[in-house]
Amino acid sequence: IEDFFQCFLISLQGATSITTFVVFLCDKIEPALRQAVFERTAKDIAEDMKSKLPDFRGNRANLEVCILRYLAEQENFAYFKQYLRSPKQFFQSYIKRRVKSHCLDGNRRLGMVLHSSLESLYENILSAVSLSTRIVKDREDREDKISLWLDEFCRELAEVINLPRSDLKAIEHQEVTDIEFLSSAMAKALIDLTDRLMKELADADMSSFSRQPHTILAEHFSGCWEQCPFCGAVCTNTMRDHDGDHQPVFHRPEALKFYTHELVTATCSNRVASNCEFSTGDHQWIPYKTYRKAGPPYSTWNILPDSSMQAYWKWFVSRFRTELEAFCNGKFQGSGVIPEAWQRITKQEALSELDRLQATSMGRKNRSGFAV
Repeated sequence: IEDFFQCFLISLQGATSITTFVVFLCDKIEPALRQAVFERTAKDIAEDMKSKLPDFRGNRANLEVCILRYLAEQENFAYFKQYLRSPKQFFQSYIKRRVKSHCLDGNRRLGMVLHSSLESLYENILSAVSLSTRIVKDREDREDKISLWLDEFCRELAEVINLPRSDLKAIEHQEVTDIEFLSSAMAKALIDLTDRLMKELADADMSSFSRQPHTILAEHFSGCWEQCPFCGAVCTNTMRDHDGDHQPVFHRPEALKFYTHELVTATCSNRVASNCEFSTGDHQWIPYKTYRKAGPPYSTWNILPDSSMQAYWKWFVSRFRTELEAFCNGKFQGSGVIPEAWQRITKQEALSELDRLQATSMGRKNRSGFAV
C-alpha cells in the first residue's frame, strides 16, 4: 500500500509539473502565434494579389498604367489632383484601396486566409512537439530532458514563429520524466489555444495587422520616384537608385507642372523635337534639343523627340479644361489653345490606348527595368 501511495504521489507531482509546464509554454506561444498568423496572412494576401490581379502581375510601369486607367474610369478631378500633386502618396492609397477591396469582398477572403494561416501554423507547432518528443524521450544520457526538449522545440519553430528560447528558462528545470505524456498534454492544450484564436480571428479586420498587406505591396513596387523636371511624369524604374536615365510611362503636358498664366499643352517630348528653348531659372536659355547640357536634374532623364502626344492626356486636358484652369490658375490660350481634334477624343479611346500600353509593359523588359 505504501508503495502504491508513493507511486501515486510521484505521478501526481509529475502531472502537476507537466501542467505547469504546458500552461507556461502555451501562454508564451499564444501571442507569438497570433503575431505569426497576421504576418503570414499579410504576406499571403500580397502574393495572392500579385498572382491574380492584373495591376500587380507586372512591373511598376504596368501598375502606373492601371492607376491611369482607374483615374479615367472614376473621372473624378479630385483624384487626378491627388495623383498630380503627390504621386507616391496616391500610389500607396491606390494599393491600400485595392487590398481592402480584395480582402473584404463578398467572398470573406480575409477570414479564410487568416484561418488557413492559423491552421498551417498549428500544424507546424504540433509537428515541433512531436519531433522534440521523438528526439528526447530515449536520451538516457541526458538528465535535463526538458531543457533539451525546449531546445529542439524552439529550433524547429525558429522560422515559423518568434518564440525566443531565453523566454522559457523558467520552466527548463521542471521535473518532468514522462515525455510522451508531456507531448499528449501539449497536443490537447494546442487544440484549446487554436480554438480560442479561431474565435478571436472571426472579428479581425484590416486594422488588426501590425504590418499591412498594402505596405508589403507598396514596398515591392516602390522603386524610383523622381519626377520629370519639365512635366512631372514619374520615373517607373523598379530600382530606387537605378543605373541609367529616368523614364516614365509617357510624358505629360507641361501645364500639369508649370502653372503659368498661359497654360502649355505641349509635352517635353514635343519640345525636344522643336526649336523651343527653356529657362533653367538663372536666366540661361537652353534649346530643348540639347536639354542635357542644363545638367541635373535635366540630364538624368531620357526624353525622346516625339511630335505626337498620347490620346490619354489629350482627353484629360479637354475633359477637365475648366478644372485645370482653376487648379493651375491659368488659361489654355495663345500657344496653349486646346486643338479642336482633342475634344473629339473619347474616354474609351484613351482607355484603349492604355490597354495597348499595358500589353507592352507586361511584355519584355530591358536592363533598366522598363518595358520595351
